Amino acid sequence: MSLKAGIVGLPNVGKSTLFNAITKKNVLAANYPFATIEPNVGVVFVPDKRLDFLKELYNPASVVPTTFEFTDIAGLVQGAASGEGLGNKFLSHIREVDAIVEVVRCFDDENITHVSGETDPIRDIEIINVELILADLDIVVNRLGKIEKKADTTKEKDVVFERDVLRKAKEALEKNISLRNVDFDKDELLALKNFSFLTLKPIIYVANVDEDTVVVGDNDYTLKVKDYAEKENNGVIVMCAKLEEELSNVADEERNDFLASVGIANSGLDKLIFATYDLLGLATFFTAGKDECRAWTFKKGMKAPKCAGIIHNDFERGFIKAEVMKFDDLYELKDEKKVKEAGKLQIEGKEYIMEDGDICYFRFNV
Repeated sequence: MSLKAGIVGLPNVGKSTLFNAITKKNVLAANYPFATIEPNVGVVFVPDKRLDFLKELYNPASVVPTTFEFTDIAGLVQGAASGEGLGNKFLSHIREVDAIVEVVRCFDDENITHVSGETDPIRDIEIINVELILADLDIVVNRLGKIEKKADTTKEKDVVFERDVLRKAKEALEKNISLRNVDFDKDELLALKNFSFLTLKPIIYVANVDEDTVVVGDNDYTLKVKDYAEKENNGVIVMCAKLEEELSNVADEERNDFLASVGIANSGLDKLIFATYDLLGLATFFTAGKDECRAWTFKKGMKAPKCAGIIHNDFERGFIKAEVMKFDDLYELKDEKKVKEAGKLQIEGKEYIMEDGDICYFRFNV
């Protein structure tokens, strides 16, 4: 299951520095607008201590963690919706992602130019939000111009429904309300799906701070961002992108010592990966054995056959049943045979809703 988060923000807020840290790639992070023109895509492993345990238990020939894709998208400027800066090119790249990670500058540094002259995270957030809203509004208005007359004259049920949903969206956008904050029902969301509306995508803010602030946890800027995000019911991760980039060059076995030396307990990147994973409603199931231990990403609420299909289409097509162990049970008993003897191996059918941490063996026949 390939899922992608787009890293966005104004120029010089730390997007490419953050991307470098995530992917350990040497992406250009220059001190001028539009240093990033084409989106840079990198795949990051989702850290999971459960997979480490399975590796120790089974000693498999290979271990495959689940992955998540991040895209570094060129810096946005005011007026992008009308073609300023990279304009429509930037906006089209955002349409291709599943979630938005918006990096907001929450530090002062006279050596790093701010595109608007001074640090003001709320102004920066609202500049981006307005541009995304204007871009969505343009799509809504254009589509309504094509279907309103048809809806009025033919009274076709599907066309009338689409018109009504788009009118609802238009009303919200004209009030400067992002579509993710509108109460759409399941059918309405389905009608909007193909438009890839920018403001309908889930969003999380990264408050990029300096090295001193990250130890304390907050400053006046981050508190403002948290207050703003809370009103939107969105999340905030406070981190120092520069520090995370330095950490990405440290050997894994030295990471904890490095974090301790700078006075922080956990990597901000790990927090971001987990938060983005959760933002998209994702979870992990495992397959485990002597040949391979592997983590698989699935959408919460998926049933066993659909999850089997993530491994191979034939698994879903010929699904018979799933043998399921809970990770906690295996972790406690330290032996697959003991899990079975304790009666904790579940045999599940087609209606079983998969849970995070399930360890599965799928039976199928094609």
